[in-house]
Amino acid sequence: MKPHASNQPRRAAAAAFIGTMIEWYDFYIYATAAALVFGALFFPSDDPLFSTMAAFGTFAVGFFARPLGGIIFGHIGDRIGRKKSLIITLLMMGVVTVCIGLLPTYAQIGATAPVLLILLRIVQGIAVGGEWGGAVLMAGEHAPKGRRNFFASFAQLGSPAGLILSLLAFSAVTRLPEEDLMSWGWRLPFLASALLLLVGLAIRLGVNESPEFLASREQASKQIKNEQAPVMEVLRTAWRPLLLCIGANTLGIAGVYFTNTFMIAYTTQQLALPRSLILECLFFVAIIQFCIQPLAAWTAEKIGATRFLCLVSLLAMASPYPMFVLVSSAQAPLIILGIALAVVCMASFYAVIAGYVSGMFETRVRYTAISLAYQICGAVAGGLTPLIGTMLAHKFTGQWWPMAVFYSLIAGISLVCVLSLARRHASAHRAEMARG
Repeated sequence: MKPHASNQPRRAAAAAFIGTMIEWYDFYIYATAAALVFGALFFPSDDPLFSTMAAFGTFAVGFFARPLGGIIFGHIGDRIGRKKSLIITLLMMGVVTVCIGLLPTYAQIGATAPVLLILLRIVQGIAVGGEWGGAVLMAGEHAPKGRRNFFASFAQLGSPAGLILSLLAFSAVTRLPEEDLMSWGWRLPFLASALLLLVGLAIRLGVNESPEFLASREQASKQIKNEQAPVMEVLRTAWRPLLLCIGANTLGIAGVYFTNTFMIAYTTQQLALPRSLILECLFFVAIIQFCIQPLAAWTAEKIGATRFLCLVSLLAMASPYPMFVLVSSAQAPLIILGIALAVVCMASFYAVIAGYVSGMFETRVRYTAISLAYQICGAVAGGLTPLIGTMLAHKFTGQWWPMAVFYSLIAGISLVCVLSLARRHASAHRAEMARG
């Protein structure tokens, strides 16, 4: 028996939140482990920089696999159904995460260990590549009229929630003695994903298929035509908005891996802060992010999404300079304040951008289009940001301004692309009104 239709908008938003929270928990524990322990466990070396860069390299590999996931699951979601695609991605992500937690290390099986880690990371990247677009659409396409951006923001809310869970998990295990942490403690956050997987599946199975997808499929069934694969149709008919959406996502994607993954490595290696201290600080910042995102989505509804995104992009461009000054104090309250300044701007942008870019594409190719945009941006901006930040930190030892300028460029790219999308969307709307 299907759940009652009147409950579906709320149910879909809750399912998007819970599902993405679980998937981002899986993704963030990998990111945290890459910053803290994977270098020594899977890429041991006399040079800590080499080990860290190699671990971040496997982190980047997952991002480069994500566009493939967007294509595969975008096709499933646009042609077969959003719901089926989301069930498969959740299963893949949970199983792979548990397998990583069971993986032997370099000391146990030699070079086979990093090879297996990379293979599992690729599968994890494919799963996440198909997850995000479907979660955004299931929430947004169930939304009441005029509230797509707000309901789609619940999929974005899963990111800080998953980060909070991952930081709690690693904060707990990093309190273990070093020997226990490196031998078995690091595995526990990965193995805990098995329980979360069961919860996520139970919730997602209770959501009906997207009504917009069902209407689009019914309309397509009445037309006699040779349909292209969604990815080919997007590349043929919508490549310009696709490129702009890739750029528009930069702040929301690269920003989170700068303020979390890179900052863990920067503070522990360049500033010699204890791992437990920076994880605790990031935990409080993640709570701030979790609280600010719904407020940001609500505010964007009131003042307009384009105006809101441009405003927070400008603020984000200025935010890294006070952040680095405050983080350099090495005092917990100032570290929290500094990172929070950047995260509030980044998270406000992230909360709104998903629903914004989904409105740029037609329903029949929307899953594929927004997945490609997000995941290609993730491969380039998300995967490379910790690597670029680490290289800048080592090249300009003792100086933080190059990393701050890098972050400002990230925010500036999003600002330019949002303005271009707004002009393009307004022109298309005027042309449609003229034809009508």
